Amino acid sequence: MPRRQSPLQSEMVQGTLDMLILQTLVLGPAHGQTIAHAIERGSEDVLQVEHGSLYPALHRLENRVWIAAFWGTSENNRRAKYYRLTREGKRQLAVQTSRWEQVVRAIGRILNPAVEKQG
Repeated sequence: MPRRQSPLQSEMVQGTLDMLILQTLVLGPAHGQTIAHAIERGSEDVLQVEHGSLYPALHRLENRVWIAAFWGTSENNRRAKYYRLTREGKRQLAVQTSRWEQVVRAIGRILNPAVEKQG
């Protein structure tokens, strides 16, 4: 069954997927498919995570030592690579979340200037 295209898929801000992966791993270790599903469910399927984006992001995060990988057995009894958040990854998540919130506020001020002036 083909996935439907997400309207935001090609418009995601650089680094957003990294932040979403890090946030997903706050809940505990997970393999790639679980991470993708968690992001999709959490966004009520507005965001669709394609393998062509997910696995390069996981490798990038692992190279930066923001996540660590280990082998385990998946729910369907197959060997799978699991990822966990590192201490440095937790720090980076805090930095990225703060930046993201600043960007959202800045865009909000531009889109709704009257609301900002009233508040």
